[in-house]
Amino acid sequence: MPRPVPCGGMTLPPVRWGILATGQIAARFVADLRRLPDAEVVAVASRSGPAADAFARRHAIPRAYGDWASLAADRDVDVVYVATPHSAHHPAAKLCLAAGRAVLCEKPLTLDAGSARDLVATARAAGVFLMEAMWTRCNPTIRRLVQLVGDGAIGPVTAVHAEFGVAGPPPPEHRLRDPALGGGALLDLGIYPVTLAHLLLGQPDRTAAWAWLTPEGVDQQTGLLLGYASGALAALTCGFVGAGRNAAAVTGLAGRIELPAPFFRPTRLNLHRAGADPTSFEAPLVGHGFGPEAAEVHRCVRAGVLESPLVPHATTLEVMALLDAVRAQIGVTYPALGGSGPAPVRSP
Repeated sequence: MPRPVPCGGMTLPPVRWGILATGQIAARFVADLRRLPDAEVVAVASRSGPAADAFARRHAIPRAYGDWASLAADRDVDVVYVATPHSAHHPAAKLCLAAGRAVLCEKPLTLDAGSARDLVATARAAGVFLMEAMWTRCNPTIRRLVQLVGDGAIGPVTAVHAEFGVAGPPPPEHRLRDPALGGGALLDLGIYPVTLAHLLLGQPDRTAAWAWLTPEGVDQQTGLLLGYASGALAALTCGFVGAGRNAAAVTGLAGRIELPAPFFRPTRLNLHRAGADPTSFEAPLVGHGFGPEAAEVHRCVRAGVLESPLVPHATTLEVMALLDAVRAQIGVTYPALGGSGPAPVRSP
């Protein structure tokens, strides 16, 4: 059990985490929490009691619950990490928020902007912290990228290029192909290129998207072209029909910044400017890379704020609205949203 952590002459108690779900990403997150001296994992919950018990034994977690409500009601839990499939993010996070538990919910926060707005409203009404687990925005290399762009290192941004492609396709029973679980490349992979573009350019003025759908009706490969009033553009791709370079580049009038793979969790960036030698910034990966976002949650919870400036609610909602617009263009719908999805939009 972590001991109280000295901080500026004060001794802070550890932040106590509950884990909601028992899959691979939950296991990796717990492993990274173990690396933080001020984190303590005190409980885990699953809809399956045996699954929760097995996860608790494997990760030396004191309490295991076979239902979500018991975890939400546990007053010894400061923050719940929601790591369910996409379609369960909204009900799981809402249950915890309404019970007064702070929540870090895996991306995408929900399946659509409407349910994301509902979670934000629930968190604010309950007076508790909520953050989408978009680790990219907390990554030290990405934060350095934002700083460089803000300082004018490459001049005004004119283009963002990013791709995220993995080998496949997976078998029909895989969650990535299941509409009931919020499957498809866009929400699972495409959210990262979209987040990078949004981080640097904000909301686009025009959006064009194309996709190749699976027989189940989710996208297995999607391309996006985002246009901005400034003249800038973002060309983004995602898919699970072939491993891509998974790199990104940000181009400006005075140079460019390259993010080698994996751009969504980078450990290095390369800065190129006309008339100057290339320079690099490096921040080695620790564990699986979840540490920076967990540390940001700790900082915010201790400060008593309801949202993080690194992953603010407004940004999460804007990205979700953009993903809604893309889904409308490519024709992907989800049963959890009533099967209708967002209203169809004609491509520009």
